[in-house]
Amino acid sequence: METNLNHRKAAVNLRLVTENGQPAANQEIKIEQRSHKFLFGVGGFEAVELAGGNPDGSAIDEARAAHLREKLDKLFAVNNYATLPFYLGRYEPEEGKPDERRLKAAARWFAGRGITAKGHPLCWHTVCAPWLMNYSNAEILKKIIARIERDVSAFAGLIDIWDVINEVVIMPIFDKYDNAVTRICKEYGQVRVVKEVFEAAKRANPNAVLLLNDFDTSQDYEILIDKCLRAGIPIDVIGIQSHQHQGYWGAEKLNDVLGRFSRFGLPLHFTENTLISGDLMPPHIVDLNDWQVEEWPTTPEGEERQSAEVTELYEILFAHPLVQAITTWSGGDNAWLHAPAGFLRTDNSEKPAYRALRLKIENEWSTQKTEHTDVNGRVTLEGFMGAYEISCMGKTALFELDGKDALELRLN
Repeated sequence: METNLNHRKAAVNLRLVTENGQPAANQEIKIEQRSHKFLFGVGGFEAVELAGGNPDGSAIDEARAAHLREKLDKLFAVNNYATLPFYLGRYEPEEGKPDERRLKAAARWFAGRGITAKGHPLCWHTVCAPWLMNYSNAEILKKIIARIERDVSAFAGLIDIWDVINEVVIMPIFDKYDNAVTRICKEYGQVRVVKEVFEAAKRANPNAVLLLNDFDTSQDYEILIDKCLRAGIPIDVIGIQSHQHQGYWGAEKLNDVLGRFSRFGLPLHFTENTLISGDLMPPHIVDLNDWQVEEWPTTPEGEERQSAEVTELYEILFAHPLVQAITTWSGGDNAWLHAPAGFLRTDNSEKPAYRALRLKIENEWSTQKTEHTDVNGRVTLEGFMGAYEISCMGKTALFELDGKDALELRLN
């Protein structure tokens, strides 16, 4: 697919100097991109177990650890962005006893590898803590706000991107089971609840990037966003889920969604993308969670289809100037709903989609060059935005290509 990717690139005039401040004149330099500004993401839930161990504090079995380490090493050889789980019903199954230790261990594991982490979600009616039901609606709202302030503050610097509230469109009419969040949404309304939780997150970390996230890509979501923005809610990013268990959306629907949600002028994150490499979920299923199977195998034909669909989807989204992140929800097979939706099979072997995406990111969407400085040690670089390393005269320097006009780099 031929697309204009100039919005993903920048140019900079570099001046290289030696350790004593002299220009690195007339030298050959090797320029290598080390990471991208664009967020190529995948679910990173496994890091909680690998880095944090079992909930009781004991270490996990070494064979299990080796399997998880191999899986995460492969996934984050391609991706630079990880989602970590903060579902209140699992993060704090007993009031006052959050799983902070293990989640911080996971966040530090990613930070040590230069991977940006996002927390998901701070408020959601599903996987909600049962203990919240012991309180009045006013107390429920206060406790959710306190939870948000506590966790966003505690993780500041480790996690600075949050899905603040999840699936608000359906929240007040959700009727599969009673829960505390639907209760407060029914009483106080969607906009007030969204405003309360966003303002709590902003108070706790004024520099955090805050997302409103939903699977509903209908006009109902557009109306909700419009109401929230008119109410002055500090939404930084619109999150769009795209679980395609029943078949690939296709270019037409992708472009329709991009067009409709671009009208707000906010960055877009495709937060939860799923493409299947086996038989598709039957079309009559309305709630994806209703499709419960013990096994859902990947197939050679399905893997080739998935590879082609992943490639087209990433090309379309990467080409759109407002899209800043794409997260493939399941890095490996047999995760949510046992779906064959991963880049890796259950034995961690790589699917065609993994190899196709890696080629895109590392070859087509990455910059590696050999250039020469002039007599003043200057050279102009144009490339994809992100982190770079320059090698010259046996020395190196690191820099970010992010739109600055000029930089001076000291080799050491």
